Amino acid sequence: MDHIAALFAPTVMAVAFVYLIVTIIRSQGGANKYKEDAAVDAALASVNSATAANSTSGADDSTARRDSAEG
Repeated sequence: MDHIAALFAPTVMAVAFVYLIVTIIRSQGGANKYKEDAAVDAALASVNSATAANSTSGADDSTARRDSAEG
Protein backbone atom coordinates (compact mmCIF):
# COMPACT_ATOMS: atom_id res chain seq x y z
CA MET A 1 0.00 0.00 0.00
CA ASP A 2 2.94 2.34 0.58
CA HIS A 3 3.97 1.90 -3.04
CA ILE A 4 0.61 3.14 -4.26
CA ALA A 5 0.71 6.13 -1.93
CA ALA A 6 4.25 6.96 -3.04
CA LEU A 7 3.34 6.83 -6.73
CA PHE A 8 -0.02 8.60 -6.52
CA ALA A 9 1.21 12.19 -6.26
CA PRO A 10 3.79 11.97 -9.07
CA THR A 11 1.26 10.25 -11.31
CA VAL A 12 -1.35 12.94 -10.72
CA MET A 13 1.23 15.66 -11.38
CA ALA A 14 2.37 13.94 -14.58
CA VAL A 15 -1.19 13.67 -15.87
CA ALA A 16 -1.83 17.33 -15.00
CA PHE A 17 1.37 18.36 -16.79
CA VAL A 18 0.43 16.41 -19.92
CA TYR A 19 -3.04 18.01 -19.84
CA LEU A 20 -1.44 21.46 -19.55
CA ILE A 21 0.87 20.85 -22.50
CA VAL A 22 -1.99 19.49 -24.63
CA THR A 23 -4.10 22.55 -23.78
CA ILE A 24 -1.27 24.91 -24.71
CA ILE A 25 -0.69 23.14 -28.02
CA ARG A 26 -4.39 23.12 -28.88
CA SER A 27 -4.78 26.81 -28.11
CA GLN A 28 -2.07 27.73 -30.62
CA GLY A 29 -3.40 28.74 -33.99
CA GLY A 30 -7.04 28.85 -34.94
CA ALA A 31 -9.17 31.88 -35.66
CA ASN A 32 -7.51 34.09 -33.05
CA LYS A 33 -4.00 33.41 -34.32
CA TYR A 34 -4.27 36.03 -37.05
CA LYS A 35 -5.71 38.60 -34.64
CA GLU A 36 -2.84 38.01 -32.21
CA ASP A 37 -0.24 38.11 -34.97
CA ALA A 38 -1.72 41.33 -36.36
CA ALA A 39 -1.72 42.94 -32.92
CA VAL A 40 1.92 42.01 -32.32
CA ASP A 41 2.94 43.17 -35.79
CA ALA A 42 1.18 46.50 -35.26
CA ALA A 43 2.85 47.00 -31.90
CA LEU A 44 6.28 46.17 -33.30
CA ALA A 45 5.75 48.46 -36.27
CA SER A 46 4.80 51.38 -34.02
CA VAL A 47 7.82 50.79 -31.79
CA ASN A 48 10.12 50.52 -34.79
CA SER A 49 8.75 53.68 -36.39
CA ALA A 50 9.03 55.61 -33.12
CA THR A 51 12.59 54.38 -32.64
CA ALA A 52 13.52 55.30 -36.20
CA ALA A 53 11.98 58.76 -35.83
CA ASN A 54 13.79 59.37 -32.56
CA SER A 55 17.13 58.14 -33.86
CA THR A 56 17.08 60.35 -36.96
CA SER A 57 16.00 63.56 -35.22
CA GLY A 58 17.65 62.82 -31.88
CA ALA A 59 21.11 62.13 -33.29
CA ASP A 60 21.54 65.65 -34.65
CA ASP A 61 20.30 67.23 -31.41
CA SER A 62 22.48 65.14 -29.15
CA THR A 63 25.55 65.73 -31.32
CA ALA A 64 24.92 69.47 -31.30
CA ARG A 65 24.45 69.45 -27.53
CA ARG A 66 27.60 67.44 -27.01
CA ASP A 67 29.64 69.72 -29.28
CA SER A 68 28.37 72.84 -27.53
CA ALA A 69 29.08 71.33 -24.12
CA GLU A 70 32.65 70.41 -25.07
CA GLY A 71 33.50 73.69 -26.79
